Amino acid sequence: MRRFLLILLLVPLLISCSQEEDDGRLKVTALNFPSYDAVRAVLAEEADLKMLIPPGADVHSWEPSPDDVIRILTSDLFIYVGGESDEWVDSLLDDLDGKVRVFSLLEHSPMVLDEETSEGMQSDEMTHEELFHHHAEADEHVWTSLTNMASIIEALKDEIISLDSANSESYEANAERYISAILEIRDELLSTVKNAKRNLIIVADRFPLLYFVKELGLSYYAAFPGCASGTEPSARTVAFLIDKVKEMEIPAVLHIELSNTMLASLIADETGANVYEINSAQNISRRDFNAGRTYLDIMRDNAAVLKEVLN
Repeated sequence: MRRFLLILLLVPLLISCSQEEDDGRLKVTALNFPSYDAVRAVLAEEADLKMLIPPGADVHSWEPSPDDVIRILTSDLFIYVGGESDEWVDSLLDDLDGKVRVFSLLEHSPMVLDEETSEGMQSDEMTHEELFHHHAEADEHVWTSLTNMASIIEALKDEIISLDSANSESYEANAERYISAILEIRDELLSTVKNAKRNLIIVADRFPLLYFVKELGLSYYAAFPGCASGTEPSARTVAFLIDKVKEMEIPAVLHIELSNTMLASLIADETGANVYEINSAQNISRRDFNAGRTYLDIMRDNAAVLKEVLN
């Protein structure tokens, strides 16, 4: 973050150097994959769209470069999550004094939850006071609720039409089509959970899926909180999860996309459970990004995984 503080000092210079030729298209910049996919669904091919956090990158350690800041400065619309991890955006926008239109996923989500810890979850390095503060922070992964994502896209559609009313019919149709597909997947997931043999998932990883499980009515155990900076499990956490898998005869343990699968594999070796990936859509691999993989693709895969894990 020290590098970003230096960039902030250079904002006036960056603004003066950011004159670009306008090709007439909307210029839209999205911070991460969920914000990128939401706006891509509305815009289709009708804009200059860029995602700042590279595919495959660790979203927790990424910092903007001067080029990224210039891209934000010259955008018609900048889309970001708007939570604790995006405080740098607020600092940047304060310096811009309203020169860039912004859209926050958190502000347009009907369901916003505080982060929580489950029984057995790793918290050894937190004091009681730190753990209480951790609980009080809003969980930023609002897009893992499909209802939230549908609302985000609806609001984004209105925002984009306010910038480009000439193409409003196209934006309306794109958004309606994508929202319909999202809600269809949500209903499939709800049906899967309702008719499943069990109602519990075990995630041997970080847990950026709170909105996902709350919307579907699932119970869970996980190794680490949603955005835990460390993922080195204690012996107590490992033993707890192994005991739960055995006690409740759970057939599979889950890990998150783009993560180390060592803990999930260890628990599987000790219990005979299978290992599956469940995807929070926080980021995707470069290969999947280049192939045009979407939020819909990810959630359809999650639906297939849940059918296996819960039955």
